[in-house]
Amino acid sequence: MYQWILPSLLEILAQNQSSVAESPAKAERQWRVSLAATQQLLLNTLATVSGDTTQGLVLAAPAPLFSQPKLTQSLQTVTFSAKPFNPLALMPFQMPDAMPVPGYTNVPDDDEIAAGESVLPLLPADPLAAEQFCLVFTDKFTLVLVLATHNNGKKTFSFSFEPEVVQQAWRSLGARVILNDPEFFTQLDELVQQYSPVALDSRIVVQFSQLLLQELTQPEETRDSLLESGNKEDRENNSCPMHNPDVELLQAFAHEVRTPLTTIRTMTRLLLKRRDLAPSVIDRLEIIDRECSEQIDRMELLFKAAELETATSVKSSKTQLTPMCLDQVLQQSIPRWEQAAHRRNLTLNVVLPQQLPTVVSNPSMLDRVLTGLMENFTRSLPAGSHIQVQVIPAGDQLKLQLSPQFLCKDTNKFPTPATPPIRKALGQLLMFQPETGTISLNMAATKHLFQAIGGKLIVRQRPHYGEILTIFLPLEVSSNQQKLEVKS
Repeated sequence: MYQWILPSLLEILAQNQSSVAESPAKAERQWRVSLAATQQLLLNTLATVSGDTTQGLVLAAPAPLFSQPKLTQSLQTVTFSAKPFNPLALMPFQMPDAMPVPGYTNVPDDDEIAAGESVLPLLPADPLAAEQFCLVFTDKFTLVLVLATHNNGKKTFSFSFEPEVVQQAWRSLGARVILNDPEFFTQLDELVQQYSPVALDSRIVVQFSQLLLQELTQPEETRDSLLESGNKEDRENNSCPMHNPDVELLQAFAHEVRTPLTTIRTMTRLLLKRRDLAPSVIDRLEIIDRECSEQIDRMELLFKAAELETATSVKSSKTQLTPMCLDQVLQQSIPRWEQAAHRRNLTLNVVLPQQLPTVVSNPSMLDRVLTGLMENFTRSLPAGSHIQVQVIPAGDQLKLQLSPQFLCKDTNKFPTPATPPIRKALGQLLMFQPETGTISLNMAATKHLFQAIGGKLIVRQRPHYGEILTIFLPLEVSSNQQKLEVKS
């Protein structure tokens, strides 16, 4: 049941995704980081045009959110506020032309709301008055962000790129606009439909993820100075230093990315079942399916790594370890490794024993962790490199080693080792590679993942060979071995 006649934006998002009430400081930090990433995403995606061409619409509360000149010139902004307005001016008004009414001191002035800003009132009893929100409509993407305050003092932050969720949020706001000005609603609704893309572009979500994770390491005062969101006093009262990435925000983001990509992949696979498709269409759909699967798996790893940071111990995640056939996993993984190497102009050679023993690990995670490790490994090598993957028994463990081979066939000599890629730390879990825009788990988090699935990862640096990765997985102990151990 809704709290009021019309649903609030948090209620709409809660219907489509899980949300948890948190401490005010944590939720506000998530809101600020996401706003900063949204602002940068808009700056990156809006076209560079001359003049006052409008390229999008922003609906915000309780004050304007973006102060960059490019955005104020390119985006039409409508602000919702429960702050008392002139009772004689119930219609939306333009601030440059708005004059203070004699004897009425609560009308916002030009310092509070930017020029060209349309302002709509909210009734004090409306639950929406307790929410800060931002709806963005452009021809590239739509987005809704909400920070809500509960009666018990806790706050909840949620966001969504899903076009249907954003449309639901607009319908809720639009119903409120109709109550004040049906004609203005018609104009706004035309803009919303004009800028709303039909489908979600997963590349936009990935770009937002990169910006979001970069913002996690920005000093708080730097981010605040960039946003100038109109609630500066509230930010200063609740600001807190950010030394580490917000694990819960990373989990929420991973979930938000996985959801639309899973939908896109499902629709793609349904289309691939049709028999009337041209070969070129099938090829493109298969590429979409592969790209979605790779990004979903990457988000799974990010989510799992963040989950391990909040776990009481690594032992708690080892309860799902079971004996499994590694041969089956490698048959599925090796073709994907070869494709990843081929896309980067690398060659791959996998050496396997005639019979692979049974290992003890997590069947649902092992393939994903190995593929993620291979993905990061291939990104660190120059084009033309060769990768040797060797799997051999090593006592009561199975050893899987990844090593690059730079030996020149013509001269039979080692060339000058390639310069390793530049990697910047993003908190305690992630690394960012500026050359490629790649965000990945750092080595410490990757080792933690291998521990969680019962294995061990060792990294060594050797001259001419570069980085060599060695994974150890425990072998299944047979019943005869167990009896011998008991007798001894």
